[in-house]
Amino acid sequence: MPNSPEVAIPVLMLVVFAAAKAFSELFGRFGLPGLVGEILAGVVIGPSLLNWIHPTPVLQSLSELGVLFLLFNVGLEVRSSELLKVGGTAFLVATIGVFVPLVMGWGIMRLWGFPQVESIFVGAALVATSVGITAQVLRAKQKLHERSSQIILAAAVIDDVLGLIVLAVVSGSAHGNVHPWEIALTATLPVAFMILLAKWGSHGVRHAIPHLESRLTSSESQFHISIVLLFALSVLSMYTGVAAIVGAFLAGMSLGESVGKRVHTLVHGTTELLVPFFLVGIGLKIDIGVFRDRSTLLLTLVILAAAVVSKLIGCGAGAIHLGFDDALKVGFGMVPRGEVGMVVAQLGLAMGALTRPIYGVVVFTALATTLVAPTLLNLAYRQSAPVPAPAPALGD
Repeated sequence: MPNSPEVAIPVLMLVVFAAAKAFSELFGRFGLPGLVGEILAGVVIGPSLLNWIHPTPVLQSLSELGVLFLLFNVGLEVRSSELLKVGGTAFLVATIGVFVPLVMGWGIMRLWGFPQVESIFVGAALVATSVGITAQVLRAKQKLHERSSQIILAAAVIDDVLGLIVLAVVSGSAHGNVHPWEIALTATLPVAFMILLAKWGSHGVRHAIPHLESRLTSSESQFHISIVLLFALSVLSMYTGVAAIVGAFLAGMSLGESVGKRVHTLVHGTTELLVPFFLVGIGLKIDIGVFRDRSTLLLTLVILAAAVVSKLIGCGAGAIHLGFDDALKVGFGMVPRGEVGMVVAQLGLAMGALTRPIYGVVVFTALATTLVAPTLLNLAYRQSAPVPAPAPALGD
């Protein structure tokens, strides 16, 4: 990479975007999910193989923007009324889907002979779902309006809050001090934030947009208002304790029935530009060096299998009353851990609760589940016809 920042950023973006789209095209020609190709592009051009590109702050920023716009775009295509209808099932899916991975991860580590605190941290890293990859698959396959997809999206939001509670308890246990009032506060703020936006966000935005538009002179004022709301709710989401992508998703959902086709088109174009940096960024972080030690390799494979099976069993059990097909779709849709598992791993390492090899196992597992999820979802949804999104409420 050239040293000059003026040259380095365009070259960085050229290499990453071109590699992502080349691998996506190649995988598509063989009938495989294009986004798996984009993740593998990061493995190939990253430190693990060709060593052309390394994770940098610029790439990290582009990656974070990519996943924000991805969830914002998904939110624009989802109606809050549809998500609220499946709220009970989603809560059951999220709750069982947190308990089973936590116990399974902890149990495997204890059977392997690892200390209690380290075992609990590994279990906690398997808890929360990273919905970005699943949302991209469902959006690309036009499945966002299927019942199972609605449950996955709602459960992933609930899952984020439950994951926060688990993390608060685990980190408190590692320090030897668990305060019930802190845990209650950790749960209350994000729950109130999400319920408020899910129930009344669309109604409030529907009344506010015309008033704001009438006072603005820009021809793209709807788009500008939408982007301000995206970042505002992302920031608020972070301050309540949940991931910024939850705020981005809720912003999109609030706007979906109030903005015209033009906003959908502009957001879609921005998403297509930025999402490859999110996907390649995942691949760049995959370290195949964890396979050098046989014992660590075996543990990695066992933990990876547990990560997939625990969500399939736990989340699938919560949706089994809807039928086996929907339970399978929900189970596979909740498999990716992505950046959520990595955050838990980084916290455990910083606190001295995780050793460096186990940190590597957890990070690889988090990224590998993200890699295998699109293929599992393709299998689960292979016989479903696409369900088109409802037309935007307003004109172009």
